[in-house]
Amino acid sequence: MRPLRQIEAAELMVTMNRYAESYARALLAATPQALVTPEAKPRPAKGLSDEQKALMERESAQLDREVKLAEQSYGADHLLLVVARGYVAKLLANTRVVRYLAQQRPEFLAEFQRIAEMDTMAA
Repeated sequence: MRPLRQIEAAELMVTMNRYAESYARALLAATPQALVTPEAKPRPAKGLSDEQKALMERESAQLDREVKLAEQSYGADHLLLVVARGYVAKLLANTRVVRYLAQQRPEFLAEFQRIAEMDTMAA
């Protein structure tokens, strides 16, 4: 693979937490020919037609875009979740709110308590 595609493949492996040789070979098989070095002679993937290989390339590119979008919104999403968790914890500090939830919506109370007790590092 060309250096830029190697970096993309390594980032995908880290993101997916998969470091198997078979996964690396699948990434190579899904790499467009333009991103493969000309001197490399990759072995043809057994059992894959040109149409299947083109489909893998498109799906791999789509996955790359989706992963990058998720990475971009992760920080903001995490911040919102931490703020929401803090708000739920503050609500549960109010005995009137807890009493109301216990009487009217016990299933909500149980879930709110579970959310409030979550470790912020695990969220």
